[in-house]
Amino acid sequence: MKRSMIAVAAVTAFSLMLTACTEQDKQTNGPTAAVSTTPTSSPSTTPAKTAAPTPEPTKAPSEKPTASPSPSASPSPSASAKPTQEPKPTTAASSAPAASGDKKSISWYYMKKKKGQVPDFPAETKKMKPEQKVIYVGTGKKVYLTIDTGGPLGDVDKMLKALKDNDVKANFFVAGYNIKKNPDFLKRLVEDGHLVANHTMTHTDMTKMTDKEVKKEIEDYEKLYKDITGKEIVKYFRFPYGTYSMHLLDLISGMGYSSVFWSTAMRDWEPRANGADDPYNDIMNNLHDGNVILMHQGSEENIDALDRIIKGIKKEGYELALLSDM
Repeated sequence: MKRSMIAVAAVTAFSLMLTACTEQDKQTNGPTAAVSTTPTSSPSTTPAKTAAPTPEPTKAPSEKPTASPSPSASPSPSASAKPTQEPKPTTAASSAPAASGDKKSISWYYMKKKKGQVPDFPAETKKMKPEQKVIYVGTGKKVYLTIDTGGPLGDVDKMLKALKDNDVKANFFVAGYNIKKNPDFLKRLVEDGHLVANHTMTHTDMTKMTDKEVKKEIEDYEKLYKDITGKEIVKYFRFPYGTYSMHLLDLISGMGYSSVFWSTAMRDWEPRANGADDPYNDIMNNLHDGNVILMHQGSEENIDALDRIIKGIKKEGYELALLSDM
């Protein structure tokens, strides 16, 4: 009995030892295989990944520049043919709008600066060509007094006296209908040595006229001037209301005229709050070299201030001149 119990115990102990050894083998072999597999694949993968980025960046830059020239070189004829053909339609297309754009109505203006500084002028002046003969400011210590008579004549005697007393010649833009009604006014201006220039017959916005109508306005004025004075008109022109177009500049210059704008003007078609002080201050506070001053003859305040204005301009060291002196 004792012997059989000892035998059973021995067998059981042996079996336990075998099981323990088997488990130990499994644990040992399992981790070893896993570790050996992972490190093995990991090192081989890691170098592969490291090696891959090197060729890819190298190929990418080298291929792109190379590919870029070669495609552009190969389609060069067709690619260059397209641009060559495209500018032609573009030029043709742009010339059509340009023609209509040239007739777009533009209003003249200026941007006042401090006394003694020449104002800024519209962006369109940068597009103006020398052959269009546009005048809006001169140079040096000269001031050009231009007086528009598209409306009432005002006190003619007082105005002419102020000019004569100060020994000054002015530039007049008189509408043709005023000359028709007052031919003696034109004669007096010419006899006193003032420059009288073309301001159209009817003082109408010329951007709303046909080219034929514009030419008629100007040519009829020339004829009227010669019939009254016996002289040819000096070819300076002012657009009624300062409204013009690039097309009209070409048309007017093609008729031999210079288009005259201004670098100082006032809202003198309305009553002035401070009477004659307003035009005087407007002009003196914006006085600058080559100043082309626009005044309207129909303004009572302008005529009242004229003697004082002329004296003030001279006191500042400026000479009052004719446009023909430019």
